[in-house]
Amino acid sequence: METAATPDGQDTPRPGVAAAGAQAPPGADFTPAQLERSRARKRDTAALRYGSLLTGAAVPCVLGFTPLGAGLSRAAGALAGGGWTATAALGAVAVQLVLTLAALPFSLRGEVVNRRWGLSTRSWGLYAADAAKGLLLGAVLLAAVSVGLFALVRALPQSWWLVAAPVAAALVVLMSFLLPVVFEPLFNRFEPMPEGELRSRLLELAGRSGVRVRDILVADASRRTTAANAYVSGIGRTRRVVVWDTTVRQAAPEEVAAIAAHELGHAARRDVATGTAAGAVGGALAVLLIAAALHWGPLLRAAGVTGAADPRALALVLALGTVLGTIAGPFGNAFSRRIEARADGYALELTRAPGAMVAMQRRLAVLNIADLSPHPLTVLLFATHPPTAARIAHARAWAREHGTAA
Repeated sequence: METAATPDGQDTPRPGVAAAGAQAPPGADFTPAQLERSRARKRDTAALRYGSLLTGAAVPCVLGFTPLGAGLSRAAGALAGGGWTATAALGAVAVQLVLTLAALPFSLRGEVVNRRWGLSTRSWGLYAADAAKGLLLGAVLLAAVSVGLFALVRALPQSWWLVAAPVAAALVVLMSFLLPVVFEPLFNRFEPMPEGELRSRLLELAGRSGVRVRDILVADASRRTTAANAYVSGIGRTRRVVVWDTTVRQAAPEEVAAIAAHELGHAARRDVATGTAAGAVGGALAVLLIAAALHWGPLLRAAGVTGAADPRALALVLALGTVLGTIAGPFGNAFSRRIEARADGYALELTRAPGAMVAMQRRLAVLNIADLSPHPLTVLLFATHPPTAARIAHARAWAREHGTAA
C-alpha cells in the first residue's frame, strides 16, 4: 500500500472535534420546499426501510432455526440424487431463491417509490436484468461457499474451523480485489473521465494528496438513477476513484472536486484496506462463533440437522451469520460514520475550500432527497455517513478554525 501525508503536512482534524461545532437547523441551509420534500419522502419510505430490514433478518432465521431450511435443502438436493454435494449446491440455490423472493416485494415497492420521486430512471427491463444478475451471482457464490464448507467439514470433522476461519478472511480480501474489476462491471459501464479541465483538476488533487490511483472513472449511473455519488474501490493496483455521470452533469466543478477529495481521503487513509481487514477479522470470528454454535444439541434439533457435516445445515449457518451481522451492524455503521467524517476532514485540508464542501453537501442532499432530520434510531440502524447537518457543521467549524469563509 502507498502512504500519503496529509496536505500541507498538517494532521487531519479529528472528526469528533471538527464535527462538534453547533449544527445549524436544516432551515438555515434548505428552503421550506426542500425541507417538506425531504419529510414527505421520509414518510413514504420509512415503513419500506424498516420492513425490508426486519424481513431480511427474519426470513433467514425462520429458515435456519426451524426445519424449514433443512427441508428445503433436502428437497433441492433430491433433484440431483440427494448426495451431499447436490444437497449443498442445490440447497444453496434454493435458499438464495427464497431469500430473493422474500426481498422482492420491498425491492419492487422501492423501485415504484423511487420512480415517483424522480430518482429512478431504470426501465423495467433493466430492473429485471439487475435482479436476475443479482440472483445468479448470489446463487453461484453461495453454492460455491456451501460446497467448499461442507467438503471441509467432512474432511476435517474435528478441526475444520481452524481452516475455515482463515479461508473466510482470505475470501474477504479476495473480494476486495475482484469487486472493481469483475463484479462492478456486471452492473455499470466505466469510462476514463474525458480529458479536460475537470479531469486535470482531479488529477492535480490526486497528485497533491500523494495518492496513486489507477484512474478516475465515470460510471453510467444515469441509466438507473438521477441521484449523485462517488466512491473509491479496490486495493493497490485495482484502486480507482469512480464518479457517477450524474454527479459530473449536475454538480459544479468545485463540488465535484470536493467529492473527489473526500474519496482521495479514503485512499490516503487506507480506508478500503482498513475496512477489508476489519471484514476479514469479522469473517474469521464469525466462523469461530458459528462453529461453536453448531455443537449445541438443542439448536441442531430445532433446525432438523444432525451436525456441522450435514449439508442441510446451510440455512442454520446463514441464520447464525444473520444474527451476528444484525448485532454488529450498528457498530459497523458507527465506525463507518467516523471514517466518513475523517475523509471530510481530509478533503477540507486538501482543497481548503469549505464553501465548496458545504455546497456539495447541500447539492447531494437535494439531488438524493436525503433525510435532513433523521431519527437517532434511523442513524443507528442505517446511516453509514454522518447526517447532512453534521457534515455541513464540520465544514463550517473547519472554516472558523482557519479563518476562511464557508
